[in-house]
Amino acid sequence: MNAFAEDALSCNGVLGGRVQLWQPAKGYRAGVDPVLLAAAVPARAGEAVLELGCGAGQALLCLAARVPDLHLAGIELQPPYAELARRNAVENGQAIEVFEADLSALPQVLKQRQFQHVIANPPYYKPGAHSLARDAGRQVALGEGTPLADWITTAARRLAPKGYLHMIQRADRLPDMLAACSGCLGSMEVLPLAPRADRAAELVILRARKGGRADFRLFAPLILHEGAKHERDGDSYRPQIRAVLRDGAALSWPG
Repeated sequence: MNAFAEDALSCNGVLGGRVQLWQPAKGYRAGVDPVLLAAAVPARAGEAVLELGCGAGQALLCLAARVPDLHLAGIELQPPYAELARRNAVENGQAIEVFEADLSALPQVLKQRQFQHVIANPPYYKPGAHSLARDAGRQVALGEGTPLADWITTAARRLAPKGYLHMIQRADRLPDMLAACSGCLGSMEVLPLAPRADRAAELVILRARKGGRADFRLFAPLILHEGAKHERDGDSYRPQIRAVLRDGAALSWPG
């Protein structure tokens, strides 16, 4: 796959402009999901973080904007997006190691390392469940090529003892996620994300710990938008969510 031409890119501000992100002007563009994922990770300065499928680097850069002095690495299957992630890291003054690799064939240097945190925003749709996109990058980003279970087992292998996986996914994939964690990760916690009050959760954030033994916890849904329905143009996020998306605040887990 060829690199993106300069005139096929746009630069957009994220976290109220704290992060400047180059992305394709058309095709797959990261939304709020990687921002919410990054906000949910309780990383501390000096810790190592690996993202599986880092795309153009939005989640890692949002995390780095909130937590200083992290050791960041990302794995990306599509070379043009890996190139964008490197460019975005440099232009945002962050150091991110970006590896072009399939999860099933990680570079040896990564197999020798462990991380306190692994994060992932895998493709949401099972093979055949999402209509084919004209843009190849969007199709790879949205349509599952590597089984979801492989994402979780890869994360478990790269986690240091007591390290955490954070993953955002569609709510209907939760049974697959929990099944994949069995035997390799424990202390599972699930935070559902619902678009509005009295609406079913569409996304979930899973947190699981390597070597964890705590009981499973399913929290009440976090509501993203104010009001029962969309009634006007513009931002309708609830204050807590607006603080995450605009100000770079952490997303606090219940309890």
